[in-house]
Amino acid sequence: MSCFSCMSPRRKDVRNYDDDTATRSVDSSVSGRGKTYADRNENGRNTGSLRGKGKENNSAKGNVARSFTFRDLAIATQNFREANLIGEGGFGSVYKGRLESGKVVAIKQLNLNGLQGNQEFIVEVLMLSLLHHPNLVNLIGYCTDGDQRLLVYEYMPMGSLEYHLFDIDPDKEPLSWSTRLKIAIGAARGLEYLHCKANPPVIYRDLKSSNILLDNDLNPKLSDFGLAKLGPVGDNTHVSTRVMGTYGYCAPEYAMSGKLTLKSDIYSFGVVLLELITGRKAIDCTKKPGEQNLVVWSRPFLKDRRKFVQLVDPLLQGSFSVRCLHHAVAVTAMCLQEQASFRPLIDDIVVALEYLASQAESSDSRQGGQHIRPPPCPSQQDSDLVNEL
Repeated sequence: MSCFSCMSPRRKDVRNYDDDTATRSVDSSVSGRGKTYADRNENGRNTGSLRGKGKENNSAKGNVARSFTFRDLAIATQNFREANLIGEGGFGSVYKGRLESGKVVAIKQLNLNGLQGNQEFIVEVLMLSLLHHPNLVNLIGYCTDGDQRLLVYEYMPMGSLEYHLFDIDPDKEPLSWSTRLKIAIGAARGLEYLHCKANPPVIYRDLKSSNILLDNDLNPKLSDFGLAKLGPVGDNTHVSTRVMGTYGYCAPEYAMSGKLTLKSDIYSFGVVLLELITGRKAIDCTKKPGEQNLVVWSRPFLKDRRKFVQLVDPLLQGSFSVRCLHHAVAVTAMCLQEQASFRPLIDDIVVALEYLASQAESSDSRQGGQHIRPPPCPSQQDSDLVNEL
């Protein structure tokens, strides 16, 4: 695969952010003491502040995140009812809610204990306020009442890629080959934006199937930017940091040394590609020893072209082009190179996947339309909300 530099003549400037200075300045901003974040357009000029008043929609030039009260969000989630809980993570819980305007949203409530949760909040608000792309989740607002830290996102009605890929019900239609490529391309474009348009580049650091959310048309968006880091600048080759992320997705050099680079994200993307091809989880403790780690299990297959077909998700029932599969597995194997410098750049990956998708489109169209149901609604009363979006 050819290697070429990012083609965009201009990067989105997030140079004013670093872990120490941003934590100090932003902490005072989110506590409501007068300072605000500056939203920036593609040229890096200020277009507004995060403390927008009463607007839930986003301007054409960028997000103006609204400041919500805790009471606003308690009402939206029916006092954070368990029936509205749609996800849980290491730093908090995510609820489905309806704002006063009727807009359906996802509300992430960070755990009150632990400094890491507050740091994650600061990073995520900064990242989502400065960076805008169709394949990044859209931040609508935030809440900083007292010690409460909440984020309000657009609601993604089809849930995460994880839900559609693993342990699916027998009556549920599996993702087709072309749909899997479509999701891979969208995720790659989001990552390309972070790596190639942001200045300095942004290392996502937590790319995994549960962080790839889908809209009604199964268009993917990267979510959960709490672990994101600014990439190396100048003569620096890496960023040294405490190892974070999810076991099974972390690049080996990062897991061993804490040295983080853009190529660390490429490895994680390779794991997601492998999940899309195989229908297997990155780590699955229900498998027998030797098969629990997806990358370890796949190594013998990735090294032998004759065994590529044995990697494929059985649920596809042979509905894929073997030629496309061979190219997809080759891209995956390159992403999973143990030596980081051998992994491709994300823009090369986007070009390769877009070509594969164009080849797969015609064969998949002959198989008829795909019918995929959304994930279970948090409650019966909210069942109509999915159809509204």
